Amino acid sequence: MSEPPSGVQRDYPLARLTTIRTGGSAEYFARPGSLSELEALLAWAETSHLEVGVVGSGSNLLVADEGVTGLVLKLDKHLSDTEIAPPHITCGAGARLPALAAAAAQAGLSGIEFGVSIPGTVGGAVKMNANAYGGALAEALEWVDVVSARGAERRGADQLGFQYRRSNLGPGEIVARARFRLREADPASVKATLADLRGRRKESQPAGIKTFGSTFKNPDDPRAEGRTAGQLLDAAGCRGLRVGDAGFSEKHANFVENLGAATTKDVVSLMQAGAAAVETKFGIELTPEVQALGPVPLPDRWRKH
Repeated sequence: MSEPPSGVQRDYPLARLTTIRTGGSAEYFARPGSLSELEALLAWAETSHLEVGVVGSGSNLLVADEGVTGLVLKLDKHLSDTEIAPPHITCGAGARLPALAAAAAQAGLSGIEFGVSIPGTVGGAVKMNANAYGGALAEALEWVDVVSARGAERRGADQLGFQYRRSNLGPGEIVARARFRLREADPASVKATLADLRGRRKESQPAGIKTFGSTFKNPDDPRAEGRTAGQLLDAAGCRGLRVGDAGFSEKHANFVENLGAATTKDVVSLMQAGAAAVETKFGIELTPEVQALGPVPLPDRWRKH
């Protein structure tokens, strides 16, 4: 293996970068701040036969308790900044969606307000085709720069194969920058919408806790009769259910909390217990929204999602 590029750290603890605060360390870790730095890191990982993972806001992520082999990246500097030139906003994929929504509102741009309710980064939102409160990222996205060991490539939104909570981005492909085309609007009106969405989120979802947010996707199974994953978990008796120090929130049953010193194994066991309860009561199979880094013990049927 050749010497790693400048700035690469060994045995970096990842739990501090996730909102659930579980998991071990990365074998190698770096914070690329430009396209050229990201390309160099991915080229080094390719020649060194290292798998590559990315941490965004860490809000939808489970890290294996035993750590992650290979290279883990967190986008920084130019790859997390925001540039506004109405009606466009161009940003690094490391930019946080709530901050992007607030910047758009300040500039009198509408179309990304829903992002204030999603505690993740633009890159993660593109990969998962994030949506909330009737808004969808795919509707505002114009293009992304995707970087892999082969270099950088610009792709239009129509080339990303967007489906519910997924895209066609493959292993080793990292969103580095993105551009959104928004609509010019009265800044006061857009800010009022943000305030309303923040209030609705605060009222319905737990805050100030160690959690990765929504755990399961809302099912499209007709037997759900329009109920969300949280409503199904609640009806199946999972509100407040615990495994070790991991528990379903008392405020919203689709949120898993780290109530102390939970491990990733605790969290997965709790998720399995919740999914089993819903399947037993309703015959509905829930699928997780969370992403995994390292050998997280997820059931095989969940990994395909």
